[in-house]
Amino acid sequence: MPDIIDAEVMSMQDFAALVMADATLAARLAAIEDGAGFIAEAHRCAKAHGIVLAENSQSAAAQPDALGLARWSPPAFAGSALPPRDWLPIAVAAQPDGVAIDWAWFGAEPLRAPFYEHEIRRALRRPFNRAFRYRTGLADLIAQAATLETRAPDGFIFHMSRCGSTLVAQMLAALDDSIVVSEAAPIDAVLQLGRGLPEDDAVPALHAIVAAFGRKRGGRERRYFVKLDCWHTLALPLLRRAFPAVPWIFLYRDPAEVLVSQMRERGSQMVPQFFAPDFFGIAAAEDTAAEDYCAGVLAAICRAVLDHRHVGGGLILNYRQLPDAVWTAVLAHFGVSCTAQEEEAMRRAATHNAKSPGMPFTGDTDAKRQAATAKVRDAAARHLGGIYDRLESLGASLS
Repeated sequence: MPDIIDAEVMSMQDFAALVMADATLAARLAAIEDGAGFIAEAHRCAKAHGIVLAENSQSAAAQPDALGLARWSPPAFAGSALPPRDWLPIAVAAQPDGVAIDWAWFGAEPLRAPFYEHEIRRALRRPFNRAFRYRTGLADLIAQAATLETRAPDGFIFHMSRCGSTLVAQMLAALDDSIVVSEAAPIDAVLQLGRGLPEDDAVPALHAIVAAFGRKRGGRERRYFVKLDCWHTLALPLLRRAFPAVPWIFLYRDPAEVLVSQMRERGSQMVPQFFAPDFFGIAAAEDTAAEDYCAGVLAAICRAVLDHRHVGGGLILNYRQLPDAVWTAVLAHFGVSCTAQEEEAMRRAATHNAKSPGMPFTGDTDAKRQAATAKVRDAAARHLGGIYDRLESLGASLS
């Protein structure tokens, strides 16, 4: 029996190696959305190459995974060689023998969803990715990052949260030859890892993960933008150390308007059980009102930009300046030009709801001001009033 099992494992490993080496074969298998159909075609292709797969060797591929939950189980395959350019990181996980990176096949199609999490879920709906998800070590990526066919980032997008950063990302994604990565969990994971490392170790890791997302999967990419999570302002010095020539913007909004949004649906950074209060330099939050706690988090996010503005390369913009500021200020700041047709594509993108592109955009400034309770207005004034005034005084002058 062990000999039979070993032979089955070897057959699958041989077939996985074949798929990794043959982009056309991988694309053909990845295009099949039906699990049973995928398995049948995989067995047929394997047999055509002299590989006989066990009947149940790819049973995982037949199981639907609409939420992408399969990513939390170990991939079937691992190695030190990086996967081909059609693959992107989907998770970073600590393992007993080091930090691992899990990869999935995305093909040549650009990332256009409002958040990278949506792209992961879409990728893991493919039977192909449920069958061939792949793992390398972070150390392997660092060692081989220079060999990747990748583009250096043209700009970083920092933000206060709920202040138009997704709109900016979606407008930039309307440029056909752009790579736009929006709040990718693997980048966050490496940044969090970097908090506990000497800078000389953190910088190569950050370089490597950003390079992995900048892969030229379509072959025509000329622009690359990374939208970071709101708490990444606290890592601004590290990001500037790693990418000293990459310009960045910081988007902010009237604090009361942001707090209204957070009170309706708190982001993970606003929940002490997800982010320890001391991450933001806040004391224990057991007796703190929600409005005060969230305002304190927003204050820490914005204060980090003010405290580290000396690193250079930045541009500060208020939500009310959008969308026009994208083509009047942001593109030039990022060193990017566009044609009249591309500008029109961005204008069209701005007419849609950034987080739900199938819906039209509707301004909500007046509604949020009216919805601001006395507690929201008080918390915004006490925690963020002075910070907001300083951001307003800097305006678009920071560089």
